[in-house]
Amino acid sequence: MASEGTQIILLNPRRQVLMYLRDEKPEIPYPGMWSLLGGMLAAGESPAECLRREIEEEIGVALDPDQVQHLRTRDLHYGIEHTFLAHIDFEIDDVVLTEGQRLGWFTASDVADTQLAYEDNALLADFFHSSFGGHR
Repeated sequence: MASEGTQIILLNPRRQVLMYLRDEKPEIPYPGMWSLLGGMLAAGESPAECLRREIEEEIGVALDPDQVQHLRTRDLHYGIEHTFLAHIDFEIDDVVLTEGQRLGWFTASDVADTQLAYEDNALLADFFHSSFGGHR
């Protein structure tokens, strides 16, 4: 069975996406690369449940299920990936990262200039050019 995971585009009012710098551990995928927050599904868990659990574990933020929108599901070479979107309004100093090296806000041009983990460059390029990521 293919692995199945989730990730989320947490978008702030400045049209920046929250990313985290993965740990420098050779045993994990994409060590030392920037990535969207998320994680792998546990047994019996829906993608939306997984995503909310992971965000609470990773940065201590309880996402309102009504504010989380499913964007797309991709079948990639490493497994199935469910991508969600939520509009958030907090600063990095307001949350505590429990996994990875640090958090950062990324604009569309930051994404274009950075090699991201999990094929997220193409995903975020599409996002920033869509009605979701564009100016409202």
